[in-house]
Amino acid sequence: MTTEQLNVATLDDIVFENRNKSYGAYDLRQIYNRNASRALWLGIALFGAALATPTLYNRFKPDEAPDQFMNEVTLENIQTLPQEEPPIVIPPKVEIPVQLPTIRNLPPEVVTDAPDDITVPTVEDLEDKVSSDKTQEGDPNALDVIEAPTETAGPAPVEKALDVERKPDEVFLKVEQDPQFPGGLKGMAEFIQKNLHYPPSAARASISGRVYLQFVVNTDGSIVDVNVLKGIGFGCDEEAVRVVKKMPNWQPGKQSGKPVRVRFNLPVVFALE
Repeated sequence: MTTEQLNVATLDDIVFENRNKSYGAYDLRQIYNRNASRALWLGIALFGAALATPTLYNRFKPDEAPDQFMNEVTLENIQTLPQEEPPIVIPPKVEIPVQLPTIRNLPPEVVTDAPDDITVPTVEDLEDKVSSDKTQEGDPNALDVIEAPTETAGPAPVEKALDVERKPDEVFLKVEQDPQFPGGLKGMAEFIQKNLHYPPSAARASISGRVYLQFVVNTDGSIVDVNVLKGIGFGCDEEAVRVVKKMPNWQPGKQSGKPVRVRFNLPVVFALE
């Protein structure tokens, strides 16, 4: 190979100088760089397409509305059991002995020498004292006769006394007349079924169950202090609270004929068919 040929020769030309170039290895080395470049760019293109496919699919796929509707609306009035009060222990009656006033009045006895300090009580002395072997002071009123009290008016009724002590912001758990939704339970069921919307996230995840709510019915019938006692998530808790807050004013509960604040429990059922 001449000097001019060395200047323009490649590594493959130098390695295969004076060898059989038609054997195959020479041709493979000649096209190796081209094939490697093609394979590299093809791999990059396939990897990019694999990453972009889910994004393009979610963007161009039309949203399908889930086939859902309210199947059941169940209303239950959960009454809180009254707490048992500890029994009142009445201590036993202790009688305090009454010490009667006494005066020394010994029976007569014949003696030869009578002491000078012996005196005989008079009738006036025995009016408010009892004869005894010694003189001592006691309760001067012990001998008084206690007369039975005359009939008087009894104490005020318990209900009136409770009305005086009742606080205006007191919340009752049980009253004589429970609060009521306009139209009763049937009207409440129709209102909830009309205004309650099944959350899309709960429908897609096939979530169903009961959301237990607690709220207070004010003396004017308004709904306040709405809380979730037990929820199922996926937007169902928030939807149940929204519908209850949207309710019209109830008929307030009454105790002794007067409107009072009453705590009410309400379960709302979410069900898919």
